[in-house]
Amino acid sequence: MGCDRAMVREQSDSNKLIFVVDDEADIRTIAELGLSLDTDWSIVTLASGQESVSRAASDRPDAILLDVMMPDMDGLATLQQLQADEQTCDIPVIFLTAKAQAGDRRNYYAAGVKGVITKPFDPTALAGQIEGFLGWRSVNDDDLGL
Repeated sequence: MGCDRAMVREQSDSNKLIFVVDDEADIRTIAELGLSLDTDWSIVTLASGQESVSRAASDRPDAILLDVMMPDMDGLATLQQLQADEQTCDIPVIFLTAKAQAGDRRNYYAAGVKGVITKPFDPTALAGQIEGFLGWRSVNDDDLGL
């Protein structure tokens, strides 16, 4: 199944909207703090896959950082629902997981994720990891003359 919707979201360095979806409040808080350190991104934290599916079509995030293992609707089921909807199928998803064996990673990439970040993660490196997975120019590139 392919996504026919063209990406029309602005890809400037600032004004990005990132969903952080994890059932653990501590993880959401740490990720939000880490992403707020070096970026001007707007961060929305959500506690479930269902919440992210419900809000993604209206909010149109630039990326979703999504926990794999959550109750009710896990990350793979959430990804499948996002991909099945014409309004959300083009939103890049990066998995955040403690379950990152080589076979798991292959399955995640085959399912359509753009990256996998392993828990525990370094919150100060999180923005750079997202930028790397999605090919976004680093917010610090201007400082380096790039």
